[in-house]
Amino acid sequence: MAELPGSVLFACSMNAIRSPMAEAILKSLHGKRMFVDSVGVRKGELDPLAVEVLDEIGIDLSRHRPKTFEQLEDGFFDLIVTLSPEAHHRALELTREMACEVEFWRVPDPSLVEGSREQRREAYRALRDLLVERIRARFPPPAGPSL
Repeated sequence: MAELPGSVLFACSMNAIRSPMAEAILKSLHGKRMFVDSVGVRKGELDPLAVEVLDEIGIDLSRHRPKTFEQLEDGFFDLIVTLSPEAHHRALELTREMACEVEFWRVPDPSLVEGSREQRREAYRALRDLLVERIRARFPPPAGPSL
């Protein structure tokens, strides 16, 4: 198994859906084995549908408080995973003078889906499932029960 990074930062546009979901999923798989955080380029409000669809798989996101790059307490990470083009550009600026890997994961923004509440909820579930799959592949969990 490849060595896992000691610290991972997930970044998206507003730290309201994609990056906090990814942070919570990775924490649920690895607990305290690595430091995991998330930020946005701009500060947003936590999206209730993100909380709802993670709750369906036993992950509590309700205490997450969105923050920006400027509000990071620790500015050093082994890996930054960006989930929006805007966040990717900001992460590349941030890491210009530090040794840090930056990966861009193209994932959909479920808040752009229009339709009924159930259609919107399905878009959030699709994002959740995609993030679980990508995170499990990139950061293989230890043997034992998991998502």
